[in-house]
Amino acid sequence: MKVQGIYTNKYFKNSLEFAKKNGALFAGTASLVMSTIARPIAIMATPNTDKENKKYACAKSFSSSAVGYFLMLLASVPVAKAIKNINQAPLKYLKKSTVDFFKKENKNLDKSSTYNFATQLFTLGVGFVIAVPKSIMTCALIPPLMSKIFPKRDSDKKDDINNSKMQKKSPSPSFTGSQSVVIEGLSKGIGKIMDTQSLQKLSEKFHNTNFEQHIMSLTDVLITASFMQQTKHNKKIKEARKKPLMYNSAISTGLCLTGGYAVNSLVKKKFDKFVEKFTEANKNSPKLADYIEGLKIAKTTLILGGIYYIVIPIISTFLADRVDRKNTKLFS
Repeated sequence: MKVQGIYTNKYFKNSLEFAKKNGALFAGTASLVMSTIARPIAIMATPNTDKENKKYACAKSFSSSAVGYFLMLLASVPVAKAIKNINQAPLKYLKKSTVDFFKKENKNLDKSSTYNFATQLFTLGVGFVIAVPKSIMTCALIPPLMSKIFPKRDSDKKDDINNSKMQKKSPSPSFTGSQSVVIEGLSKGIGKIMDTQSLQKLSEKFHNTNFEQHIMSLTDVLITASFMQQTKHNKKIKEARKKPLMYNSAISTGLCLTGGYAVNSLVKKKFDKFVEKFTEANKNSPKLADYIEGLKIAKTTLILGGIYYIVIPIISTFLADRVDRKNTKLFS
């Protein structure tokens, strides 16, 4: 039986391959699109909510997406290249016993689920590592973005904020010239960690779990906690707008995590059937293992992204506004 359509679409397969090779940047790219288009529209469409709170929520969305993508690009590309080095010459960076452990019954290392788990810990783990810096920069960029997007409300802060924004934008990736040295060092460092029994035991225990979603969820929790802490102490954000921002963030993350796992459970059978049909359509492709791993990452990214950037903004913006009003009345 000939299977056509999305199962054999080259652009779709290229996207899956990208997701497998650099899951963190794939998620960052998807987040950039959704947080700069879908989420602001959803926030501004929230009914019966303070307009100023909605503007701050939009500014936070733009700030988070810009900072997140920049940092993800800066951090994930070297890691992805380092993993690629290990894939191409495993015995150069890994002990023979490590290669044998990950291969087991598989002739090709990249088809081993335990090996894919170990490498994804590094590629997806980049998001967790940059979570705190992302939150700090996100919070710092909210005031300048408010003055830029909504100048009538905060025009008096525009000059100082624009200067601050220029300072934030000045750093840029600088791997040119020393790129090969950096990548080689990363490959060796990652290889040493993969040689350890603790990581191998971790891979053996969790390689068949929904670890992609677990990593992304933990990253979201850390980002939210750090953002709330930064918002609380940011002197450039109006005091009256801090609590709605913090409530919005906490509600969004809480709903996203619970909703994400619920939706994942609901679509599991349909996703497994899709994977079966996709596998049948591409059974002769040497990149099939990469595509399957990419499918898992893409599924988690789209589930969490769809909930976080489209469904939840309306709910969280509305609830955050109501919680803030209630607290204001209680303590006034």
